[in-house]
Amino acid sequence: QVQLVESGGGLVQAGGSLRLTCAASVRTFGTYVVGWFRQAPGKERETVATISWADGTTYPADSVKGRFTISQDIAENTVYLQMNNLKPEDTAVYYCAARKITNTAYNYWGQGIQVTVSS
Repeated sequence: QVQLVESGGGLVQAGGSLRLTCAASVRTFGTYVVGWFRQAPGKERETVATISWADGTTYPADSVKGRFTISQDIAENTVYLQMNNLKPEDTAVYYCAARKITNTAYNYWGQGIQVTVSS
């Protein structure tokens, strides 16, 4: 099993920044794809950004491109989501998730963490 724990959420004014952290119980994400997802009130869950651990390739969603950056710390086996120039529409519960690179579904999920952006 893989245990994922998010941290770093909270309240911020529009234009501000937050950094989310996802820590994992596995020794390495070497054969995994790790991603950040979010779900706003009354809306379906959407992909924010993903990263292929082996080569560090990142895939940000169009809605956050240029503002959010997903990154990895190989030594700490940790993934981050740096969120800059936050907007009220970024308000959501953010989830860290992981899948083996050979899988199609993200079958390991964190509990989620609230991000609220005020105008």
